[in-house]
Amino acid sequence: MAGQIVNRGERTWLVRVFVGRDGNGKRCYQNRTIHGARRDAEKALADMLTKRSLGPQLIDIDRVLVSELLDDLERDYRLNGKDAKWCNEKCRLHLRPFFGAMRAARVTSATIANYCDTRLEAGAALATINRELSLLKRSFNLAARATPAKVHAVPHIKLFRESNIRVGFFEHGEYLAMRAALPDHLKPVLVVGYYTGCRRGEILSMRWEQVDLMAGCIRLEVNTTKNGEARVIHLAPEALEVLKLQRERTLQAHPGCPWVFHYNGDKLDWFYKSWNEACKRAGLVDEGGKPTKLFHDLRRSAVRNLVRAGTPESVAMRISGHKSRSVFERYNVVSEADIRQGAARLAEYLQGVERHTAEQERHTIGTQGQLEMVQ
Repeated sequence: MAGQIVNRGERTWLVRVFVGRDGNGKRCYQNRTIHGARRDAEKALADMLTKRSLGPQLIDIDRVLVSELLDDLERDYRLNGKDAKWCNEKCRLHLRPFFGAMRAARVTSATIANYCDTRLEAGAALATINRELSLLKRSFNLAARATPAKVHAVPHIKLFRESNIRVGFFEHGEYLAMRAALPDHLKPVLVVGYYTGCRRGEILSMRWEQVDLMAGCIRLEVNTTKNGEARVIHLAPEALEVLKLQRERTLQAHPGCPWVFHYNGDKLDWFYKSWNEACKRAGLVDEGGKPTKLFHDLRRSAVRNLVRAGTPESVAMRISGHKSRSVFERYNVVSEADIRQGAARLAEYLQGVERHTAEQERHTIGTQGQLEMVQ
């Protein structure tokens, strides 16, 4: 039997394809769970059979270690221009120590639950654990799609429901305070982030060939954006002036440097320590003295400022690079000041309605009085 479809419940199907035998002569299968109609499962079965016919059979699939899957994951991040350093760090610090020596075929839901317990006991936030689990899931998905496949099936990995989604942003006064507190080589990064809403990775990896100072715009190429789509961002006056000055300084001190944002000619890495120290100098801390601002708050601020300035939301989404409406709405943060302004506009509108109604009533009474006098 080359393949089969097994019903696993309402609109849930297990698709199995025979892929060969291991070193002990045991039959091996590639499994895939499909959610949807049966025709979706049939299409998946056809695709899997096609891929099987194009590639070699699996051998010793049960001996593949999770460490090999993580190697492939890191390679995928590197080749696709993603944040490879972040991925490598998550794998090195957390995923490899726990999963690395395990055989991929023996990773179960119970194994993953044990990992979550370990990370929670270490004080990791739910959002942090979710990012790590997403990396693990991605590594198994890559292994399942490989030719030949490296795993029989992708284990079910359920993410935590996050209740601590950040909604922070910079008011303009806070932005000015942060700009004054940051070291000189980091001020341009802040300015561009505040006015463009670009992601940190997009900014730090920006090259001069992407900046058109004559046209006053930045051109983000396909391989430099998170969503894989190119976009052009026209610069506000302050951001343009900062980039012109940055260009002059770079040409004078480091003429061969390709990076827009650098430190002594070297590409800038994430400046976590400098950022937190600047937050403290700017007074952007909580009661315990912990910094309250993230770099990503600049992105939310840019989105909100675009909408406040009257930019159509469809245009704001193209500028910020948001493909999902739901995510864009999360970034279009409403502050207490916005709510107060809304209440003030409502009060002003209702007062106008009252005045208009009173004028109509006076006009009606006056007209009736004139009619009575005529009669």
